[in-house]
Amino acid sequence: MRRNALLSALAVATSLSCIGGAAAKPLAFTGIRLIDGLSAEPVADAVLVVDGDRIVAAGPRMAVAVPSDAEIRERPGHTIMPGLISDHSHVGIVRGVDVGARNYTRENILAQLEAYTARGVTTIMALGLNGAIMPEIRAEAHAGLIPGADLFGVDRGMGVPDGGPPQAMVRVSPDQLFRPANADEGRDAVRAMKARGTDMVKLWLDDFGGSVPAKMQPSVYAAVIDEAHRLGLRVAAHVHDLEDARAVVRAGVDVLAHGVRDKPVDPDFVALLKAHDTWYIATLALDEATFAYADAPAWAQTPFVRTALAPDLKARFDDPAWQRDTRASAKAQAARDSLATNLTNLKALQTAGVRIGFGTDSGAAPERVPGVAEHRELALMVQAGFTPMEVLTIATARAADLLGLADRGRLEAGRRADFVVLAADPSEDIAASTRIVEVWQRGRPQAVAPSAAP
Repeated sequence: MRRNALLSALAVATSLSCIGGAAAKPLAFTGIRLIDGLSAEPVADAVLVVDGDRIVAAGPRMAVAVPSDAEIRERPGHTIMPGLISDHSHVGIVRGVDVGARNYTRENILAQLEAYTARGVTTIMALGLNGAIMPEIRAEAHAGLIPGADLFGVDRGMGVPDGGPPQAMVRVSPDQLFRPANADEGRDAVRAMKARGTDMVKLWLDDFGGSVPAKMQPSVYAAVIDEAHRLGLRVAAHVHDLEDARAVVRAGVDVLAHGVRDKPVDPDFVALLKAHDTWYIATLALDEATFAYADAPAWAQTPFVRTALAPDLKARFDDPAWQRDTRASAKAQAARDSLATNLTNLKALQTAGVRIGFGTDSGAAPERVPGVAEHRELALMVQAGFTPMEVLTIATARAADLLGLADRGRLEAGRRADFVVLAADPSEDIAASTRIVEVWQRGRPQAVAPSAAP
């Protein structure tokens, strides 16, 4: 029944696009500053030509032939860049300040996908804790049948019996997480995830600062990684500490889904990452979000952020008692320490040539706000010592590479028309990434959140 309904909806959507759901003639955005995901610097006085859901040309005005029938949209002073791509987010875990399985509903997930796109994030990877409705929603997103960010996802993922991720934290149902007790159960779980069409495998390795009794045993994660690779799947690992990261990279994990935050990385670890060609996602915004809203920084007071907050979450952030208690908590101090270490380690790894992805763990906890966390990640990466252009390339082209997506992340002929129009130049000031004027996905304009600045 669901398959027939999906096919019927696809037929309707295709018909609508022919009638007027997509542009009837090419669009040419002219006079723009182009950040294309390919060039080291923005292209001045550029043109971007879109026909249907694809880019047909992009580059300097003098080098681009604009079709004679194109609709011209002059955008002087504006910047066009690829839509942001998150390699590590979550959907359906949070609603307002509530966390748990009851939030994993179609309505909530669709609202979150729209929240991402409204702030310029056009593709996300929901990295685990996904329920049975994930394949259906993912298929609709891929087909362009629903608004919001395109959705990829790890199916359930692999946790530890009585261990990570702590059930008291995530409150998921059994169909959102495997907790294999041994290697055979780990292999069985990978096969079950493959059968449901997972895009990747996720495992939680660490003990969350000693808050749970056990870490995943080496025999289990080795079996999970081996079985996944045998079935053509890549594996991402949740880590925090250097020694855990070192062990799981040696076992062949493909992606570190968080940065190393307990101590400085060492040359041997750097060499190990490069030898295994392992991707590294720092998720700097995760730790910042633990304490930042209690500090009430200027960026958190902008319309761009405030309109992203559910009423109960906004009330929490505005509560003086909550602010005071959060600032004084051991959890906040630990997060500040972790962030400082993460910033230093990320820059060291980038300088050494390690492959850097882009993600924030947005959607996994109330304070990790979808669409907001991604712009905080950009700012924090610049704080770590990256140039704005390096950060923008990582958050678009490199993030697409990590997910193996050859059709997006760069603005050039043949790619998907997923792009963001900004009122200013983020290559000069990364804060301009929030000055969003338009968001286009598959060549169609999307609803846009209020800008952070006029």
